[in-house]
Amino acid sequence: MSNTTPENYAMREGNLSLAGNLVLFGLKLWAGIISSSAALIADAWHTLSDSLSSLIIIVSTWIAGKKADKEHPFGHGRSELIAALIVGMLLVFIAFEFFTEGLRRLTENIPADYGLVAVTVTAFSMLVKELLARYALHTYRKSDFLSLKADAWHHRSDAFSSLVILIGIFAGRYIWWADGVLTLIVSLAIALTAAKIMKDGIRPLLGESPDRELLEYLSRTCNTLMGMQTHVHHVHLHRYGRHVELTFHLKLPAELSLRKAHQLITGVEKQIRKEKNIHATIHPEPIER
Repeated sequence: MSNTTPENYAMREGNLSLAGNLVLFGLKLWAGIISSSAALIADAWHTLSDSLSSLIIIVSTWIAGKKADKEHPFGHGRSELIAALIVGMLLVFIAFEFFTEGLRRLTENIPADYGLVAVTVTAFSMLVKELLARYALHTYRKSDFLSLKADAWHHRSDAFSSLVILIGIFAGRYIWWADGVLTLIVSLAIALTAAKIMKDGIRPLLGESPDRELLEYLSRTCNTLMGMQTHVHHVHLHRYGRHVELTFHLKLPAELSLRKAHQLITGVEKQIRKEKNIHATIHPEPIER
């Protein structure tokens, strides 16, 4: 069994992403200069800006990996959610830049016009960015770090921009406005992705309701372990990265002794921790006859 921790996966992705972005920045800048392509030079600086999201992931992963302390009794896991929000906002900025660039190309009748070197570098960039996106999604599934999912779509947005340039090169030979229209379409797709990423990051920070599956699990577990019909209600879920706190009220027979009720509740809390890796705190209430 692998001993790789979620933090290790995130750090690997962040470092690989940072290195890849710096290499692509150099290649795009070189290709843009020798091809006299202002668009490719701008895209090179866009790629360099992607390095910021990689640095954010590296720093937030380091913070999230710190142990709980007096000031942060539930750990530092929410720093990863904040990182996802920052990456999401970067995607919003990128979408806006693409949208305005698309409008400029349409209003100023600017077709795509790149040389062979620019085409080769752009195609290579698209391939590398898609591979980085897939690796980021792979590490997201392994670690459950939302910022890695955000970074994956950040990489993919750059791959989309390269694809737009390539399509524009070929379609622009026949339709001058192809590059501008495709840029607008991609900018809208990036904006929708950014909105979803930010929604996924904001929801745990603001608080979220437990889903039906968890509620059914709690009811089933309480009834089974206590050997009686109970009533689970007033359920609150609090996520701190991978540390999850759960509180709920549980109605029990009024004649049950305090000692017995504590024993049964402790058993339920331990079972929830074992099966769901959730730290549960249960408040008992007497059943009104």
